[in-house]
Parts: sequence; structure tokens; C-alpha cells
Amino acid sequence: MKSLYQISALLMTLIVLLGVGQSTVQAQEYMMDGMTFGMPEAVVYTEDYDGPPVVGDHLTLLPNLAPLEYEGNKHHEVRLDAMVQEIEVANGVSYRAWTFGGTVPGPTLHVREGDRITFTMKNRSDEEVTITEPGSEASPFMQQVADNNYMNAKPGVMPMPHSMDFHAGTVAKDDKWRTIAPGETIQFDWVANYAGTYIYHCGTPSVLMHTAMGQHGVVVVSPKEGYPTDYEVDREYVVVQSEYYLKKGPSELYQYDFEAAQSRNPSHVVFNGHQTILHDQPLEANAGERVRIHFSNNGPSGTSSFHVIGAIFDRVWLEGHPYNEMRGMQTVLLGASGSATVDFIVPEEGKYILIDHEFADAEKGATGTLKAGPRKR
Repeated sequence: MKSLYQISALLMTLIVLLGVGQSTVQAQEYMMDGMTFGMPEAVVYTEDYDGPPVVGDHLTLLPNLAPLEYEGNKHHEVRLDAMVQEIEVANGVSYRAWTFGGTVPGPTLHVREGDRITFTMKNRSDEEVTITEPGSEASPFMQQVADNNYMNAKPGVMPMPHSMDFHAGTVAKDDKWRTIAPGETIQFDWVANYAGTYIYHCGTPSVLMHTAMGQHGVVVVSPKEGYPTDYEVDREYVVVQSEYYLKKGPSELYQYDFEAAQSRNPSHVVFNGHQTILHDQPLEANAGERVRIHFSNNGPSGTSSFHVIGAIFDRVWLEGHPYNEMRGMQTVLLGASGSATVDFIVPEEGKYILIDHEFADAEKGATGTLKAGPRKR
């Protein structure tokens, strides 16, 4: 498999150097239907940056969601560097992951519909980057991962070309989602024109491999006018389902299983990147509270039938958009890259199991726990 990495890296480096498929037309910003389009052309450059790999005050570690403490819209300055980290995904199973920000999934970005994002990413796959010794001023994510390094992340090196594809962004992919080589930095703007919960992932071929290796996360775009039950929500979480395709390697580390990925036979299907994290660190609530979960099935290839044992989804907004409302759902079926925002009322004290009701996936790890205490009001 090492030769596959080398061939892929060589091919994509040539694409980067030759500038194949890159936009050369300067866009002109304009408004349509109250939304903003036509972002400036992306800029690719080199820099000596060796600071925190995640910067931005609305970036958090799963299952946390940063509050939107500002009124109206905001211009966010966001950095998510690409890097390699050795991480644990299940008991006794670790591998050298390709990541955004150092975890799998990467940090969750929370913005409001209409916000502008200036995004910066340096490809640091050729250097060791430590994510567990940050200053808290970089982002909530950096402090949270330092306090709760549940993947036991350790720096690694595996130089590879990478890119960033935000599904929440409405831009030309050949410009903004272009691939950059190790040591390069890309910067571009996008506007969160549509409310919802959206995957982001690496778009560099093989996209299957880059995503399965760990390069994915979510952006939660809250509606300008909110959801109708916002004032009733007591707890709010983000849960991401994803798959790993791993096999034992020559050392103690596992490695990517090309054949398993092609045949859609994952070794692990997990919530929030780890087979047991939502049991080891369950979500919390109390009886009588309304819980909201922004759930995303990041794949890269499987479907999800999301269910909470003992609860009914009182409100469901498919893709997280407030117009896509359904009620009284037992299970939400989502294809790869699909999402939903769900509200449910915790009926009584006890444990509630989050599960992919496709039980083959549940038995590979797609389960979690919400632990409910007694009613407080």
C-alpha cells in the first residue's frame, strides 16, 4: 500500500504543479434571492506558519457546538490545516490518519445563514504537528482536544496532496477546492447561503481514500430565523457517523484496506470517530428536556438509519433546513453525505441508545448512549 500512496502523491503533485483545471477568471460578487455569490479567486502561496492548526472562535470538538453569541451576520476567519495524526478508533486499533485539524472527524464549524467565511488551510502532511499542547486563544477546539484527547492523537508524517470541499459553500470547485501540495497554503472566501448541516471533506482523488482515511467533518449553518423550537431546546449536540476500512499492517498500526473500501465492507462504523466514545463519554440530559442533535452521515459510502431507542423524533429537519420539516419519526434514513437536525423529548430517567438501525453497522460500532438524569422542573 505504500506504493499506492507514493503513486497517488506523485500524480496529484504533478496536477498541482501543472495547474490542471484551475480557474483563471476573477469572479464578480453579486446577490440573487438574498444570497451572495461570486467569491474572489482562491490564492495559493507558501508561508512559514507553524502555529495552531485550528483557528476560529466557532470551531469545536465533537459532540460540542459553539454558541452563536452574536447578532445578525459575522465574517469568520477560519483555519483548518491538513496533517497526519496517529489516532485510536477502537480498543487496540490505531492507524496513521489523514486529518483536518488532527481528529477524525475534524472540528465542527458553527455559523449562521448569510455569514461569510475566509478559510485558510496549509498542507502540513510533511511535518509533525502536535494538537494537544495549544493555547486556548486559538479556538475552542484546541482547548477541548487538549482536555479530552480521546483518540490518543500523536503527530505523524505522510506527505500527500490535499484539498478542501465544503458542501456548505456555493463556489466553483476548480478554484476553491483545488489541490495543494505539501508545504502550500490555500485561502478563499465562501458565504453560508443555505441553512443546514453539511459535510466537508478532501476532494483530491481518490476521494474515497482521502475521506476514508479521515479527512471529513461538518459545518452547521443555523437558519437566520432559527428553528421554531429553539426556545425549548435544553441540550444541543453534533453526532457524525462514518466508516473506517482498516486491516492489520506489518507493525502494530492498522492501514487502509483498498479492497474493503471498494467493496463497501467497513471494518468499523462509528459515531464521532471512535467505536466506544459515546458510551465512554455519553451525551447528557434530564427527563423532560428537549434534546437537539445535528446528525450527519459522512460515509464515505454507507447509509445510516439513525434511531434513538426509547424516543421518537418530535421534529426532524432533513439536511437541517427549516423548510424540510417532518414530525413523529422513529428513524431517519440518510445516504452518504446526508444529514438531519432532530429534536426529541427525553421521556424519563435512564439510558437511551443512539444507533444505526442497520444492525450490521451497529455491530461494527455505530452506537452511543444518552444518559438521562431525573426531571429538574
